[in-house]
Amino acid sequence: MKKLFLLLSLLVGMTKISAQSLSVAQQDSAFVRENYVKYQYQISMRDGVKLFTNVYVPKDASANNKYPIVMQRTCYDIAPYGKDDYPQMLYYSRHMMREKFIFVEQDVRGRWMSEGTWTNMTPHIANKKVKTDVDEASDTYDTIDWLVKNIPNNNGRVGQYGISYPGFYTIAGALCGHPALKASSPQAPVSDFFFDDFHHNGAFTIGYGLTFPVFGVQHPKPTTESWYDNLFPKRNTQDGFDWYKTQTPLKNLGANYKDNFFWQEHVDHPNYDEFWQKRSIIPHLKNIKNAPAIMVVGGWYDAEDLYGPLTIYKNVEKNNQNIYNTIVMGPFGHGDWARERGHHMHSNVYFGDSVATFFQRNIELKFFKHFLKGAGDGKSDLPEAYLFDTGKKQWQEFKEWPVKTAQKVNFYLSNSGKLTDKITSDGYSEFVSDPNKPVPYTEDNKQLFGFTPRAYMSEDQRFAGRRTDVLTFETDVLTEDVTLGGEILAKLKVATTGTDADWFVKLVDVYPGDEQNTPFTPKHITLAGYQQMVRSEIMRSRFRNSFSKPEPLVPNQITDVTFRLQDVLHTFKKGHKIMIQVQSTAFPLFDINPQKYVDNIYKADAADFIKATHKVYNSSAIEVEILK
Repeated sequence: MKKLFLLLSLLVGMTKISAQSLSVAQQDSAFVRENYVKYQYQISMRDGVKLFTNVYVPKDASANNKYPIVMQRTCYDIAPYGKDDYPQMLYYSRHMMREKFIFVEQDVRGRWMSEGTWTNMTPHIANKKVKTDVDEASDTYDTIDWLVKNIPNNNGRVGQYGISYPGFYTIAGALCGHPALKASSPQAPVSDFFFDDFHHNGAFTIGYGLTFPVFGVQHPKPTTESWYDNLFPKRNTQDGFDWYKTQTPLKNLGANYKDNFFWQEHVDHPNYDEFWQKRSIIPHLKNIKNAPAIMVVGGWYDAEDLYGPLTIYKNVEKNNQNIYNTIVMGPFGHGDWARERGHHMHSNVYFGDSVATFFQRNIELKFFKHFLKGAGDGKSDLPEAYLFDTGKKQWQEFKEWPVKTAQKVNFYLSNSGKLTDKITSDGYSEFVSDPNKPVPYTEDNKQLFGFTPRAYMSEDQRFAGRRTDVLTFETDVLTEDVTLGGEILAKLKVATTGTDADWFVKLVDVYPGDEQNTPFTPKHITLAGYQQMVRSEIMRSRFRNSFSKPEPLVPNQITDVTFRLQDVLHTFKKGHKIMIQVQSTAFPLFDINPQKYVDNIYKADAADFIKATHKVYNSSAIEVEILK
């Protein structure tokens, strides 16, 4: 299945290729063969493990025309593997490809054609003492060192990039300290699997249930063929919602993965213990030696890795002095800046034309050219933060992020159904949460069996608000534009008849009843009254005080549950309304909380799942930052 399977999420919605697109693809393929020569190497790391590496060198490289190196390290694959076989594109951007660099791709240890043992989120070793102390930073250092010494006609400067898991290898590589590494662009980087991808605030992302064969099986030896194709669960239905229901309790899903080490790691480590903590790259992003220039890239609608880019950028910014560190956030799903679709859509919402091309040509190319081919002095003509306002649908430049002058405002959740600027009474709103009837996270059944969930991040939420187990609070119709720019904090005061509960909070933009469809709105969608999700996040009550030391709720006792929803930059336009929805389940995006406290949810029995009545008190608030 190779890379095509793993990049399927980047291709969702592309059901046909126009004659013009095909012609462009043919031109790209011809350009690669006409302008680059391919070499293959097994590069030895300090512990003797050899990593398979493809190198594409411009044919016009010479002693008088040297090129910088741009490298990607990946756990997926670097096909095609034949010495005389060339990919259609080098890099994902033809602007980068045609600018010409020495492009390098490498299989990380334990994957595909590389030797060694595969580890998810390789723990970073800050103080290496012996040759066997290896991690992604040391492998990056050893690779760069070999490349600059052995690839003819390189100019001694190296850049690194990668999307998603390769984004983790990129930020880990930025810690390697090699003086030749001048530019690093971690894009949609994974940073911590307890908050990215496989968990959100400790809640298990069951929507990733089909991915475990890819990440939890060692390859028997270096290979160009997928070794996990026959290890995916058998499904006897086309209904993803119903199939995932059969995988609850989670031990049912685990029955598909008896020999899967990654699944077993989840079962053995349900809390944020040392196992997960040492796999986080975040604590190491301080006082970076020989730091390269860093440009973090993400998408506001990235269902997989939104925590990663925001958290990495902020931690690098906070804990390093005199470092070039910038952030770019566009109206993209996971990695969608890597593929130009013309009229840029996320789910049913149109954001403008050629948005990916703008990023590739005006932001990314400028970054790499400046630091790898140009002065490299940090005067790149790029802002500190290049962010897309998803309400105004336009790029904005900021000198800092978050903006220090932003006004913090609390929206209180009144049992009148209103979002208010003050606590109205001592009352509460309540609903019954039934684990046997979880709230769907989407109406789009096509994405339920996808490799990972994607489109729900901007979907219409009217279907959810019509349920009795979803609380809805909204402002009056706005009389002027309101721009939320920065962090969002849910500060809930809750009580439940159970001993555990999940809280899924959504920030929603309610369109007016006379909103007109765009020329690109899908035919079955009506934007009049559309309730566009702007941001959402889940919090598992057991982790309210500590992610490493969970504790049950006391039934019927008012309890504080506070958590972040991640940043936004979104203008709610005049005539719209701001809405908050609160529910307990979002299935099968996240697993179902039994609502009866058990020490390990992965080992829960069916009898542990109980109905519970949840109360959300009027003193609950959503804290936002408003830009003036």
